[in-house]
Amino acid sequence: MFTKDTYVQRRNILKEKVGSGLILLMGNDYSPMNYEDNIYHFRQDSSFLYYLGIDVAHVAAIIDVDENKTILFGNDLSVEYIVWMGVQPTMRELADKSGIEECQNYNNISTYLKSAKSKGQEIHFLPPYRAENMLKMEDWLDTRVKDLKSNISQKLIKAIIAQRSIKSAQELVQMENAVAITKEMHVAAMRAAKAGRKEHDLAGIAQGIAKGCGGELAYPIIMTVNGQTLHNHYHGNTLQDGQLVLGDFGAENGMHYAGDITRTFPVAKTFTQKQKEIYQLVLDAEENAIQALKPGIAYKTIHLQAAKDIAEGLKSLGLMKGDIDEAVTEGAHALFFPHGLGHMIGLDVHDMEDLGENLVGYGDGVERSTQFGLKSLRLGKELEEGNVLTVEPGIYFIPELIDQWQAENKFTDFLNYDKINTYRDFGGIRIEDNCLVTKDGHQVLGPRIPKTIEEVEAERNM
Repeated sequence: MFTKDTYVQRRNILKEKVGSGLILLMGNDYSPMNYEDNIYHFRQDSSFLYYLGIDVAHVAAIIDVDENKTILFGNDLSVEYIVWMGVQPTMRELADKSGIEECQNYNNISTYLKSAKSKGQEIHFLPPYRAENMLKMEDWLDTRVKDLKSNISQKLIKAIIAQRSIKSAQELVQMENAVAITKEMHVAAMRAAKAGRKEHDLAGIAQGIAKGCGGELAYPIIMTVNGQTLHNHYHGNTLQDGQLVLGDFGAENGMHYAGDITRTFPVAKTFTQKQKEIYQLVLDAEENAIQALKPGIAYKTIHLQAAKDIAEGLKSLGLMKGDIDEAVTEGAHALFFPHGLGHMIGLDVHDMEDLGENLVGYGDGVERSTQFGLKSLRLGKELEEGNVLTVEPGIYFIPELIDQWQAENKFTDFLNYDKINTYRDFGGIRIEDNCLVTKDGHQVLGPRIPKTIEEVEAERNM
């Protein structure tokens, strides 16, 4: 946990923004994998962590704006639980670490909320994303599960997004740590790869480092020789010379801040000439996008510039043709770059997206595109000092998509299908870093992770 003053200050800012009523913050419970006592890894709700820092299951909190107090609802463990789980902090001890004034039994929350509701107090709550919390809220708020969504507090959501979007100095320390762990994961995978090994060998090495450094995975590992599949979580392929390995993974450190890094490297000790050409296009687009980061610029603008960089590069190789500005405007480049340039990152790898992806990434008055590829851009609004985001362009050769577009004679003024089809077995390349928007520009978080062709090949030859 941070110091209790941190959590008190965060709650005070939230109370001021919300103004009146009750703010309900739900903690998470244990969730069984296949029977009650065999549980998934516990992960606390991120907004609960941000405002309270309490990282135990079966707790909830009410910030009573009208009474200017916070109440922690939870139960101390019985001796029977202690036999199995050991001595745990009491609710009072946890509350003191968070600067919380009052503790009550968990079951009292229903009475508290129903009493407030009968008095006409507004109850602000966030969109629940876990079924068990939905069922609790149905009872506590006398609102059917199907009606919860229409009663969530937009005022609370917008206040939290505004607050959590700007990372404090102490948060940045944690994010630097998460990226530092993530570097060790990536370097170890690069060095261990060789023909004949399985993808799951490398995934296991990376996951072991995350765990060994006191953390967990920030999201399921992508470690694949089929990098053309954007979110490929299958790890059963055997590495072969001539293939590329795309590794997209990151650590969640002990304070639950995420790293999210992608690197692509050859199974052989060096890239082929063909691989080098595509790799350098992606690297140039990534570096140019990072250099463009600054307060006041829309991330959609940077995304479109990255798309033009990629399209220009592909034109130089004979894969695209015609007017590149027009090609990008029409969306022809999305055959190769069908996703967004990046997203917010923090306590969540896709930070705060449980609160609403468009509210986090676009906000009021910023319209999201419906065009293939561009519609997948999660962050399009103007950047602010203190934002932390990912920059992750890529080039992919997806045979199924190539076949569909070619059969439809799609974008024939911009796409050279004869040349494109000679790349059908290429796979995909993505390069990603985590960046802070500073007052005057940007800062790449964490230690440098090998990404130039020379740096990657050096690691492959270690």
